[in-house]
Amino acid sequence: FANDWLRADHPDITGTQAVALCAYGDRSPFQNCRFLGHQDTLFVETIALASFDRQYFSHCYAEGDVDFVFGRATAVHEHCHFRTLNRTDLAAAPYGFVFAPSTAGANPRGYLVTRSHVSSEAPDAFYKLARPWVPSSDTTARPSLVVRDTWLGPGIDAVAPYTNMSDTFPWQNQRFAEYRDTGPGARITVPENRPQLTREQADSATRETYLGDWQPWKEAC
Repeated sequence: FANDWLRADHPDITGTQAVALCAYGDRSPFQNCRFLGHQDTLFVETIALASFDRQYFSHCYAEGDVDFVFGRATAVHEHCHFRTLNRTDLAAAPYGFVFAPSTAGANPRGYLVTRSHVSSEAPDAFYKLARPWVPSSDTTARPSLVVRDTWLGPGIDAVAPYTNMSDTFPWQNQRFAEYRDTGPGARITVPENRPQLTREQADSATRETYLGDWQPWKEAC
């Protein structure tokens, strides 16, 4: 799934969203897929605010720069590869953000990224791991993201991996956490900037807990 729109080819356009795939609906599985784009590459969404639709991504690849995995679905990314792209239109960091969840406040589970890999073709520390998206259509959203057992490359800003999309909704008030991540982008130098799950909390941060009675990894593709 690809959207090859390039902002460099259209300097007169300021709105540079270019979605490659918009996934709606409950029990949506994706295996061995590639999602290629720049801003807002992969939109993981629900059919309604009160619907906690579940999506499962296994052995997938997604690349982009600004918020290239975003939306309010309950989405499990397992054994996936996320790659941040270089940018020639910006002179300084940050170049962008990998995840921008907009989880409904009533939904106990947003994104789970597990046993995955985040690499970059940009300079070291030029990308944030995530920022919360609280849309104007749902100001009660509480974005949720757990990244666990995942390798974070040097492209991720290890000192301050999270930032705000709006100062009205600071990331510290959302539900961001990590557990047993590795790699240069996972180094904990400022502990308050990298909330960590406890062992007990990590025991419930699993694909089984997030997806409940749906087990797509057991289904034939």
